[in-house]
Amino acid sequence: LNMKLYWLVIWAGTLSFNPVSADCNITAQMVTCEESGRNLSNIPTNLFQNITKLSLKNNKIALKDSDKEILQSFINLTELYLNENTITVLYNNSFCNLTKLVILDISNNHISTVHKAAFAGLNQLSVLNLSYNMITQLDSDVFTSLRSLTVLNLQYNFLKSFHIKSSFKLIKIVLAGNPWNCSCDLLDLQIWLTVTNVTMENEGNTTCTFSNTTEKFSVKTAAIQPADCKIEKTSLKTTVASTSDIKLRSIALLTALTPNITGNNGTHAELPLGKSWTFLAGVLGFVLGTTLLIFTAIKCPTWYHYLISYSHRRLEENDSEMFEHEFSADMSSSPALSSTNNEDPIVISEKIHVFVSGEDGYIEDKYIDSYVTEES
Repeated sequence: LNMKLYWLVIWAGTLSFNPVSADCNITAQMVTCEESGRNLSNIPTNLFQNITKLSLKNNKIALKDSDKEILQSFINLTELYLNENTITVLYNNSFCNLTKLVILDISNNHISTVHKAAFAGLNQLSVLNLSYNMITQLDSDVFTSLRSLTVLNLQYNFLKSFHIKSSFKLIKIVLAGNPWNCSCDLLDLQIWLTVTNVTMENEGNTTCTFSNTTEKFSVKTAAIQPADCKIEKTSLKTTVASTSDIKLRSIALLTALTPNITGNNGTHAELPLGKSWTFLAGVLGFVLGTTLLIFTAIKCPTWYHYLISYSHRRLEENDSEMFEHEFSADMSSSPALSSTNNEDPIVISEKIHVFVSGEDGYIEDKYIDSYVTEES
């Protein structure tokens, strides 16, 4: 009796400095404030700071920065109901100071994105309700800080897959009403549901479909082949590694081709020319240089033969006279040839050709002037 009187005196003194909303109910164990259906766009500031249970459902609260600051003052809060509001995004550290919170209900909102550290600091949280939202992607890393979590409700969102770790501990999970896809992305969840003692509520309506059919299968028993998934993951890793290697090489080439200028302070500053144009100019120069080398290699033999054809020495005047004298002497010393009439020009031509080749060492050249030929 004395302890109750003591607490009543403390609460009475606190109320004189911290006015409480009219609908807050104060008992020996908790302070409950009911602020539902009041068309509120912000969390009220005139609430008792030692409040332990707060219901703000069916309002227009978007959980802005000002709302998060107000929530941080409720350090004794154990239950928070923000369902049926207008929350769209759960940012990091949205409930960071509520270390005693056990129940958090943010269902029936418009939540589409949940940041990785949205629930940071909720070490005592046991029940989390995220149902009837618009969440399309959610990783189990979001819940790694929730060491005391036992019940997770994700029903009626837009989830197709859920990568979950084996170390994730729950007693009950609700997954119905999502368009689950029976693929390798669901294999982690399927294995986790099989090997753990977790209870999946409404299991009959928790179904998935394969990509080539509209038939529905149970998420827990769908025939997803682990062997196929291993092959797919290996292929994906190889593709990612190849892509990463190509990116690294492109970055290295881009860095080498990007011109730098030295500033007054000794630092290198990039030219105003964009990196894309610099890379394009480098590639264009490389292509043109390679093309020029190939063209030169192909045309070099042709140019060589063309130039070497002009290396023959032209006959001088004394050479032609000597050739004429020797030819006349040869003609006079051959009786058979002198008695031969003009009807055998072919023999004479052959004799001339043999004589020229044997005596002076020159062959017939097409570049000898015509007047030398006529004179001989």
